[in-house]
Amino acid sequence: MNISARNVLEGTVKEVKKGATTSHVLINVKGLTITASITNEAVDELGLKAGLKVQAVIKSSDVMIAVE
Repeated sequence: MNISARNVLEGTVKEVKKGATTSHVLINVKGLTITASITNEAVDELGLKAGLKVQAVIKSSDVMIAVE
């Protein structure tokens, strides 16, 4: 797979929470949880389910940091 994004994290699907049209896919990456919001159609096409090894691909033009 060739992709322009430089932030690719190996992980395992922890849980898939399906909503009316969008799913939240929780991915375990070295003990941390990353959540991706994708369509239910994409979840079905990719066959996403708990335990599946995946790659979280992060492409973002902005990273924000907040301090209290």
